[in-house]
Amino acid sequence: MTSLAEIEAAITQLPEAEARQLAVWLQDYLYKKWDQQIASDLAAGKLDKLIQQAESDITAGHVRDLDEVLRN
Repeated sequence: MTSLAEIEAAITQLPEAEARQLAVWLQDYLYKKWDQQIASDLAAGKLDKLIQQAESDITAGHVRDLDEVLRN
């Protein structure tokens, strides 16, 4: 398997346009991994407590409209 140091060295040899293409690909890859982790955590019930708290806050009126938050 290729080491991280070898990958880094290869990246430094890329033309700038290709390095930018790689950066876009890598960010997309990381977004997909994040989405998979969230889906896994949700399926495992790891977010249940946070969801329940958010629902309680909404019911109790302890939240503000996002537009209001962004204006302040």
